[in-house]
This record gives sequence, structure tokens and C-alpha cells, in this order.
Amino acid sequence: MRIGVIGAGAWGTALAQVSAAGGEPVLLWAREPEVIETVNSAHENSLFLPGTALFPQIRATGDISELAGLDALLVVTPAQHLRNVLGGLPKLSIPLVLCAKGIEAGSCALMSEAAAEVQPGAAIAVLSGPTFAHEVAAGLPTAITLACEDAATGEALAQRLARPTFRPYASSDVIGAEIGGAVKNVLAIACGVVEGRGLGQNARAALISRGFAEMSRFGLARGARAETLGGLSGLGDLVLTCSSISSRNFSLGKAIGEGSDAKTLLADRRTVAEGAYTAPVLAEAARKADIDMPITAGVCALLEGAPADQVVNALLARPLRREG
Repeated sequence: MRIGVIGAGAWGTALAQVSAAGGEPVLLWAREPEVIETVNSAHENSLFLPGTALFPQIRATGDISELAGLDALLVVTPAQHLRNVLGGLPKLSIPLVLCAKGIEAGSCALMSEAAAEVQPGAAIAVLSGPTFAHEVAAGLPTAITLACEDAATGEALAQRLARPTFRPYASSDVIGAEIGGAVKNVLAIACGVVEGRGLGQNARAALISRGFAEMSRFGLARGARAETLGGLSGLGDLVLTCSSISSRNFSLGKAIGEGSDAKTLLADRRTVAEGAYTAPVLAEAARKADIDMPITAGVCALLEGAPADQVVNALLARPLRREG
């Protein structure tokens, strides 16, 4: 199975490295000319994944039309650009493995819904779970969910991507895998604020637990399965992203908690903290469906400039309720 990767950020490059680990050629599409140059000449993505020696089987290109003749594509573009990027390809009948985590602004569509609209003939799969790109690229042990409604396609993709230290677990719950990945990014910003304000480990554990309750309420309402939300792509990814400065979303929240302005932070970042773009879309979708998501609403307030202490105090002042 000939693999192409759309998007040469840290995660896309790490997935190209996994895909090439068995000696198979992999085509990596990048926007940045300097990335194309260093991948092809020095076998390194010095812009987004510096210090990782890439397999020589990885070739970078800036011509997205080269990807059309491959057997499967890993789509690792930022969530808000996925529709435009896929719409720029000819109509495909190959599997598209969606690796971006977010919800589309305006439409409130999940990535699979947006992809199906612009590429209706493609088989859609989702790859999501607790993964830091630099660890995956380094060959450290990783387990991840690979969700696909078609079992045979999912099995073929899992066999192609699996490595001794990279274990895809099959699922047919595409919606559940997507929602876990999207919601956890928003909650990671909140956990970063807890760290930045020095609110302690008790507060972080409580926020992860109550955040998981929000994820579950939203996911179940959208048709996700509870076991998916409690698995690698839901709870597993939530725990990782809410616990480490290696998370872009966590580090954004930490800086906000320390007093930095959210809009200034986002303007200065080369890499994308997806949770900042997902939060208002998620909050809108929750309001439309009458789903209570107070932590998500709090993150939206923070991103709009509300003081961290004000948001924290508002959450702590909410009426007591039964757990669930």
C-alpha cells in the first residue's frame, strides 16, 4: 500500500516516519519550500521536527496532484483547512485517514463529515489517540485508535501502519474517535491554565474528570460510543494532553494562566493549537444541542480575554450537583 501524507508539520512528519519504517516509499506534501528542501536533501524537517533523522524513503513535494495516484492518504492538515485542501484534489476512491483533531467553524462539521462532502467516493478513517509527534518519530511505544466503518479497509490500514512500537487498535466508531480528539484539545487549554495559576494537582485531576464528563455528554449526543470515549482516542488522549507542556494546547493555557494575552500568543505561534479554534465551535454546537459544557465555555471566555481568576472563580461558584 503506497502511502502519502498531506501536511508536513510535526505530526505529519512523524506519521511519514512511521509509514516509511518498513522500507516503503512515502510521499509527504508540504506547503513550505524550506521543509521540502531539508526533507529531500538532509532527511530532516528542521522547521517542525528538528533533530529527527528521517528515513530516506520519505520524499517531500509541493505538488499536491502527485498524491492522487497513491493507495491511501494520511490527512494531517489543520482542521480548519481540511475542506479546502481535500477539495483541491481530484475526486478520490482511496482511503483518507483523517489525523487532524477539530470541528469545522461555521458548519460545526466533524472532519469526517467535511471530508465526505468534498470527497464522497473516498473511504474515511480516523487516526487519533495519545501521541506526541516527537515520541512517535523517535520510535517510542505508542498505542492509537484507527477507526473506520469498513472493517476490511480499517484492517488493511492498521496492518500497513503498525510497527513494533506503534500499535493501531481497530474501531468502527469514527464519530467517537473524532470527538475525543477534538474536545480534549479544548480541555487541555483549561488544564494549562490550572498549571499556570499554580492551582495544584487536585484541581488538575478534578478538571480532567469533569472535562471527561463534558466530552462524554457531547459525544454520546452526537452518536459516539461510550467505550470509544473511554479508550485511547478519548480518555487516553485527554490524560496525555492535559498533563504535559509538550502539548501545544496545554502550553497555550499555561501561558494564559501566567498572565499572557491569548490573542497575542496565538498570533506569535507557528504551530497550531487546535483547541483555540475548536473551543468556540464546540461551545456553539453544545448550545444548539442544549448540552452543558461549562469548562468549554470557560475556555472560550479565556480566549476572548477574560481574566483567568475570574473564569476559575465562576466555575467554582457553580451550584453543587450530582456527579455525571
